[in-house]
Amino acid sequence: MENYFDITMTDDQLRTISSIGLAHMGDAVFEILVRTWLCAHGKATGKGLHQATIALVRAESQAEMAGRILPLLTEEEAAVFRRGRNAQVHSVPPHASRAQYGEATALEALLGWLWLKGRKDRINELFCTMMEE
Repeated sequence: MENYFDITMTDDQLRTISSIGLAHMGDAVFEILVRTWLCAHGKATGKGLHQATIALVRAESQAEMAGRILPLLTEEEAAVFRRGRNAQVHSVPPHASRAQYGEATALEALLGWLWLKGRKDRINELFCTMMEE
């Protein structure tokens, strides 16, 4: 039986997953990191917590955060990021530009790829950099 809480996929397995699939996984990873960060920083209060989560997981915020980590990415990570940014998305939320949505999708694809690769340490490192003020 697989342990889906602690999965490690091979490079060959990861190459079979589409950019959209990686972004789908990364969206969930980012959401749980943001929720954990908000709770750990004392922002766990009902409606305010939900609004704070939404503000951080919006494409505009993700695009800004992606800019903070781009210089830190390895060549392999940067390639995954570019692959995610070039994904063919069919709709863009009205509050985000296509460029912002592309950067957000790229960030999510990178996080999904790192998660499936079993690189929680690297995800945490990048997330901490994203959340620095």
